[in-house]
Amino acid sequence: MAVTLADVAAAAGLSGSTVSRALSAPEKVNATTRERVERIAREMGYVPNHSARSLTAGRTDLIGLLVPDIANPFFPPIIKAVQARGIQHGRTVLIADVDERPADELPRARTMRRQVDGLIIASPRTSDDLMDELIALGPVVFVNRAVPGAASVVIDEAGGMEQAVEHLAALGHRAIAYLNGPKRSWSNTQRRGAVLAASARLGLELVELGPFEAQVQSGVHAADLVIARGITAVIAYDDLIALGVMARLTERGVRAGTDVSVIGVDDSPMSAMAYPTLTSVHVPGDAAGTEAVDSLLAILDGRQVEDEHVVLDSRLIVRSSTGPAPTS
Repeated sequence: MAVTLADVAAAAGLSGSTVSRALSAPEKVNATTRERVERIAREMGYVPNHSARSLTAGRTDLIGLLVPDIANPFFPPIIKAVQARGIQHGRTVLIADVDERPADELPRARTMRRQVDGLIIASPRTSDDLMDELIALGPVVFVNRAVPGAASVVIDEAGGMEQAVEHLAALGHRAIAYLNGPKRSWSNTQRRGAVLAASARLGLELVELGPFEAQVQSGVHAADLVIARGITAVIAYDDLIALGVMARLTERGVRAGTDVSVIGVDDSPMSAMAYPTLTSVHVPGDAAGTEAVDSLLAILDGRQVEDEHVVLDSRLIVRSSTGPAPTS
């Protein structure tokens, strides 16, 4: 027969309510009691009955996660972290990909919301005038976009982007290009603003190109524009565009990291495997996913106001694709 909560309580010499709190709301029980209950439950092979708990609470124990493009390397770390954190709390995660179609985002969110307890929406592409309709589907937590009146987890783009510009300036580059991402991207607005401000502060000439979709092929096209302008340093909206730039530079006989320095954003696994390895701004997608789940569960448990913003830092990871400005 399956071990019940009552069995664990009897073995621990505690009330059923105390054991229940220790296993489902550990922050409400002192550490000694919690550890003892967890040990006894583990030794007895106790498995929580999430279905019964969900029926009692009127919940599904499902979390919805909506992303713009599951193939974009920015999103897998977020997805994995959301799934891992959800499992830790006995939640199952349903994932939907809108394939970079902004018009599909709100209808897909509405459909998913009917099946889940709450939503996590990563890098929403919905226009500002429709954001209230997404918020109305709450509980909802947004990742990588600050949304007034809703909980969000955002990454401080300015810190890492400023480090990127300072890095290029220290290497002697006096003119740099910024390759803009998609027009609808909130992240691009933040990254572009930080690059503009840092370039002005350091007295660098800044050339803007784009907008470009977050694809390797976009970087191939952008590289030809960079070569035509005679620019010696490039900051791309993301790693995919940056990798496309480096591939095209090689095809054209231009050495990335020697003739033209290239910086991406995301610090995706591909950045460390490219040749030369790609200097990139690290954005903590895994931490963002974890924080998003914690925020959503806090809202579901009534432990948090719904307009709280969590801010995470970004930083520059220097690799071989950046080097001193050419002297001739």
